Amino acid sequence: MKLQNKIHLFTSGVFAILLLLISIAIYLIFSNLTYSSELNAAELNAASTASGMISSAGVIQEGDLLRSFGPLNGATSIIREDGSSLGTVTSVGQSALNNSENNFYNNQHAEIVDLESGKYTFVSIPMIWTDGAVVNLQTYESIEPAVSNLQILRNTLAVVVVLALIPVFISGRLLGNVMMGPIRSMTGTMKDIQKSGEFKRIPLEEKSKDELYQMGDSFNHMMNLLETNYEKQEQFVANASHELKTPLTVIESYANLIKRRGIDNPEVVAESVEAIHSEAIRMKDLTQQLLLLAKHGEQWNLSLEQFNLFPLIEESAQAFRNAYNRDILVHGEELVTANADKQKLKQLVYILIDNAIKYSEQEISVILIKNGSEGKITVEDEGIGIPESDLPKVFDRFYRVDKARTRKSGGSGLGLSLAKELSDALGMRLTLESTEGKGTTASIHFQVQS
Repeated sequence: MKLQNKIHLFTSGVFAILLLLISIAIYLIFSNLTYSSELNAAELNAASTASGMISSAGVIQEGDLLRSFGPLNGATSIIREDGSSLGTVTSVGQSALNNSENNFYNNQHAEIVDLESGKYTFVSIPMIWTDGAVVNLQTYESIEPAVSNLQILRNTLAVVVVLALIPVFISGRLLGNVMMGPIRSMTGTMKDIQKSGEFKRIPLEEKSKDELYQMGDSFNHMMNLLETNYEKQEQFVANASHELKTPLTVIESYANLIKRRGIDNPEVVAESVEAIHSEAIRMKDLTQQLLLLAKHGEQWNLSLEQFNLFPLIEESAQAFRNAYNRDILVHGEELVTANADKQKLKQLVYILIDNAIKYSEQEISVILIKNGSEGKITVEDEGIGIPESDLPKVFDRFYRVDKARTRKSGGSGLGLSLAKELSDALGMRLTLESTEGKGTTASIHFQVQS
C-alpha cells in the first residue's frame, strides 16, 4: 500500500472512530438523562396520586377512584399483599396493560420496563388502605414520546456522522497530497539524477518553514555538497594524474636513454640514474602528500600533549641547515607551551621552512612569540614573494604561482594545502602574507597553555 493511502486511511479511520465514539457518548448521556427525568416525573405523579387516593378512600368507590386518578397514557391499579387486585384502570389504547403481572413490593419501587406495547415507567408505592391493610399503588405510564425523541436523536447523529465523514475523507486525501508532495518531488528528482547523472534540486516554496520544507532544504543542501565534492574529486584526479605524468615521463625517457646509449657511456648512466632517483623521490613525496590530503580531519589520529615549542622549532631548523646548508635563524620566546600533536606540528613547520627554502636564496627567520593567551610561529623569507591576486588561491590543491612553476624547485602545489589541513586538524590558524619581490611571511596562530 502506498504511503499516501496509508496516511489517508489512518486519518480517515481515526476521525471516523472519534466521531462514532462522540456520537455514542452523546446518545448515551442524553438517553440516561431522558429516562431519569421520565422516571422522576412518574414517581412524583404516583406519589401525588397515592396522596389523593388515600384522602378520598372510603368516600368514593375503588373503581371511580382509580378512574379519577388514572394516567392519561398508561394504567393504574391497587394490588393487595397476596397479589390480588382491587381494580385496574387503563387509558385508551393501553388495554394490553390489563395482562401485566401483579407483584407486591414492600418498599417504593420505580423502573423503566419494556412491554409488548412499548416502553413504560413503572412505579409502585405502598400505602395503608381503608381496612388497615397495606396495599401497592402501581402505575404504568408510556414514555413513547421520549423514546421517539431518542430515535430521532439516534438517526440525526448517524446522519451527522456520515455527513461529517465526507469532509474528513476529502481532507485526509488533501493531507496525504500535501505531505507526499515534497516526497514525490524528491523521489522524482532522485530518479532524474539516476537517469541523467546530473545534480538536481527540489524547487521549494518558502511559504512555511515546516518539517517538509526542511526535509527538501536538507536534500538540496546534500546535493550541493555532493556536487561540490564530485567536482573536487574530478579536479583532484585530473591534477594528480597531471602531476604524476611528468615524473613518469622523465623516468621513462632516461630509462630509454640508458638502453640506447648507456652501455658504453658511464656519464649518461650516471646522469640518468641521478634524474630517475630525483624523480622517484619527488613522486614519493607527492604520493605521501596526496594520501595525507585524502584524509579527513577526524582521521588524523592526533596524540595531544603539552610541550615547549622552542626546542621543536630549533630541531626543525637544524635539520634544514644540515640538509641544505642554508642560514636559518631561530629567535623569540624560549618558553612557550602549547597543547598539540608534536609530530604533526613538526610536519607543519617543515612544510613552511621547505617552502621558504624553495623560493628564497636569502637567510630565513623562524620566530616564536606569544601575546597573552595567543602564540605565533612565524617563518619569514626574502624570496620572490607571491602576487596579491594569487594569495587567496595558494592553499588550493595543486595551485602554483606562475613564477614558481619550475621543476627545479620540485614544487607540486600540495605543500600549503597540506599545511592548511594540518593546522585545521591541530585547531590552529594558518595565515600567509606576501609582497611580490620582497618575500613571504607564514604564521601559525595557536592558544598558549599556562
